[in-house]
Formats: sequence, C-alpha cells, structure tokens
Amino acid sequence: MKSITRALKEWNTAVNALEQGQTIVLLRKGGIRDRGGHFNVADKQVLLYPTFEHQQPDLLKPEFASEVKTVASGWHPETIRIGSWAEITDNFLVAWEPAIAGLFPYHIWNDKFISDRLKWKPNQPICILLLRVYRLAEVSEIPYISEYGGCRSWIDLAAPISLERSEPVLSDREYIKRSTEIRTIIANG
Repeated sequence: MKSITRALKEWNTAVNALEQGQTIVLLRKGGIRDRGGHFNVADKQVLLYPTFEHQQPDLLKPEFASEVKTVASGWHPETIRIGSWAEITDNFLVAWEPAIAGLFPYHIWNDKFISDRLKWKPNQPICILLLRVYRLAEVSEIPYISEYGGCRSWIDLAAPISLERSEPVLSDREYIKRSTEIRTIIANG
C-alpha cells in the first residue's frame, strides 16, 4: 500500500482550486522558515495541506477572493482536511515578468500578487509548479499539531496517508493539454 507523510502547505483557496481542476499552477518564492529562505521542491509526490493564516483576498482574482475568510495571525483549525495529493510534474524558475504575465489565465492570483512576489527578494525568481492533482479515496481529518505551524512550505505529517485508489482531478488528455500550453508560454517568454 502506497502512503506518504510529506505535505506541501498552500493557501486553502489554492488547494480548493487545484482539487476542483480550476488550476494546475502554483507560484512560490518560499516561506520565511524554508531552508535559506528559498523555495525548493523537496519531493515530487506530496499531500496538499491547506493553510488559512496568510490568505489575502486582495491578491486573488475576484472569483477566488470571495472564498477567503480572513483569520488572525497564528489561527489554524483544530483539524486539517487532507483531501488530495499531487505529483509535481514541472518546476520552472522564472524572473521575467512578461513570461509570468503570460500565465495569468492559468492560475488564481491577480496582478498585484505577481508584482508583490517579484519585488520581494527581487534577485530570486518565482518557482512555477505544475501539479497533477489526485483526490484521495478517503478524505483524512488530521489533528493540528504545533509542528505544522510556521511560515514554511514543507512539513511531514505525524501519520502517513494512503494514496491507494486515488483518482486524478483532470483526465490525462486535459492535463497534457494544459501543461503543454503552460510550458510553451514559459519557453517563449
């Protein structure tokens, strides 16, 4: 039986969009507590761990901004819903704003998010991740523990979660179509 503990922390709104097939793209620069302050892909297969604390509606396209409920710093739910996992199929480092702008139809963030990310640590490129997302056969509700907190991208869950009988969110054909379009935009800048 295949199971994993490694999880990628991402805004709840982004996890929902990935699980619903609305996007296959994440844009990252890294959490403050990430190694060296840089985002690095630590594993190719990861559980998607939804976070709430840093979600900002003004950094999302309007159709996604309405889903965000602002929470106080340090807030987290008592239990975390883990409903999906992803295979990170591509990881691009891009610093050229026009190439990133070309990806606008493919992700959930607005122009302000892109501009802010490019200005923060300006010598560091944005990581563009393409994720093939799978719904877990059984959603797991795990208790929050303090080791899951903090501004970091990667965590290891206390107990493994089974990937058995997972179903892809998008068909092979649709994932190949979208990922090829995105790769072409990045390659052509």
